Amino acid sequence: MAEVIEFSGPVLTGPQTVERGAWSVDGRLTFSRPATPPGRVLAGWVLPGFVDAHCHIGLGPSGPVDSGTAQEQAAADLNAGTLLVRDAGSPADTRWMQGGRDFPVLIRAGRHIARTRRYLRGFAEEVEPDGLVEAVRKQARDGDGWVKLVGDWIDRSAGDLAPSFPAAVVRDAVQAAHDEGARVTAHCFAEDTLDQMLDAGIDCIEHATGLLPRHLPRFAEQGVPIVPTLINIATFPEIAAQADPKFPRYAAHMRALWERRLERVAEAHAAGVRIFAGTDAGSVIRHGRIADEILALHGAGLPVAAALDSACWAARAWLGADGLEEGARADVVVCREDPRAVPGTITSLDHLVLGGRIIR
Repeated sequence: MAEVIEFSGPVLTGPQTVERGAWSVDGRLTFSRPATPPGRVLAGWVLPGFVDAHCHIGLGPSGPVDSGTAQEQAAADLNAGTLLVRDAGSPADTRWMQGGRDFPVLIRAGRHIARTRRYLRGFAEEVEPDGLVEAVRKQARDGDGWVKLVGDWIDRSAGDLAPSFPAAVVRDAVQAAHDEGARVTAHCFAEDTLDQMLDAGIDCIEHATGLLPRHLPRFAEQGVPIVPTLINIATFPEIAAQADPKFPRYAAHMRALWERRLERVAEAHAAGVRIFAGTDAGSVIRHGRIADEILALHGAGLPVAAALDSACWAARAWLGADGLEEGARADVVVCREDPRAVPGTITSLDHLVLGGRIIR
């Protein structure tokens, strides 16, 4: 006999579209009443499972973590309603967690690729410019269609943020990833790094704290989205305070980036730049904070429907994952109230359904 769950409340199939009457039958959604009566009836407002578009399962403050810790990280994300994770770089091989049965559906980017001694120790595959293209090819083959570059980091000799690799090498690396069928995203804090990445044909930008008005038309025209990771950018003043004694120029730069973080996100949204929610959990940020990031995007000026979209319908479409349509995999969260009217309801979800299995 089929396993049937009935969703008795409104179903948000898009930011502004509501259906009534949905069921999960053997893990797949249908909007036609099945012949088999439901084993459970879940009441409330139904949304697609949240997407954390910048998350690091398998990564801790000092590098890779053991399998038990990785499971705890994934469980924290799952219990917060994150049912789909785009890994944004991890030194741990987490392929054993894939399948979407016990953990969020996981799209891996493999390991970060950084310039030698220009990133956090133990996190990345570190290379010099002449090794970047081959490293990108390797990670493109090892991952699930994404490669993560560290586009900039502090250059201690200059005392400030600086691009990690020469522009021409970055262009070749992005092309190499595209040749392998992968998309490329890049960690970018500084302003000038964004020009380099846009010139290279990058597919996404993480953090994007250096966004300036001159960048916005290019982001919109090239269709390059940003993942602002606002709850991580909130740590910039602490980073600056630690850096002040040795690198005052870098510290001042980080504070300036932090001060305009909300304005930049609002300007990007107004310019038509696509924005997706990502927590950057895994090193400093604890897992399970997707609701905080959605609410932070709303606080930065995104209308609540757009902030939800950044982690729901649009995010799933961007990653090629099911939303809420006939025959889709039944990955849903259930809120007590309409989250468009009461955004805080996403912080205490009533129910989670992963692949047709009730988690809560």
